[in-house]
Amino acid sequence: MYLLKCIAQIGGLLGIALLGNKLTQVFDLHFPGSILGILFIFLLLETKIISLKWVETGANLLIAELILFFIPSAVGVLQYKQLILTNGASFGFVIFLSTITVMVSTGLLAEFLNKIGKGR
Repeated sequence: MYLLKCIAQIGGLLGIALLGNKLTQVFDLHFPGSILGILFIFLLLETKIISLKWVETGANLLIAELILFFIPSAVGVLQYKQLILTNGASFGFVIFLSTITVMVSTGLLAEFLNKIGKGR
């Protein structure tokens, strides 16, 4: 029963993601369809059109197995060993700087939204 539930829920999540991809193609939108799919899922959950329990088990399984999705990327990076050896420090610096930038901007945005929320 658990397996069928997971397959059905992951299928539903995949269907919404594919719908987002298709809509970005049809309407020539200039952002990823997966983002549109995430927005659809968010709106469906927020408006209670779908219940969290309808997608929770499948989503939890995907999150638990998330590391498997990164293995092909990690193996692909190994093909560029010489590039990493020569430019690794630069790559590391850019990754570090962009991570700090995202963390700081997220924190500032959260504080700003928190202040707005308290002003209501």
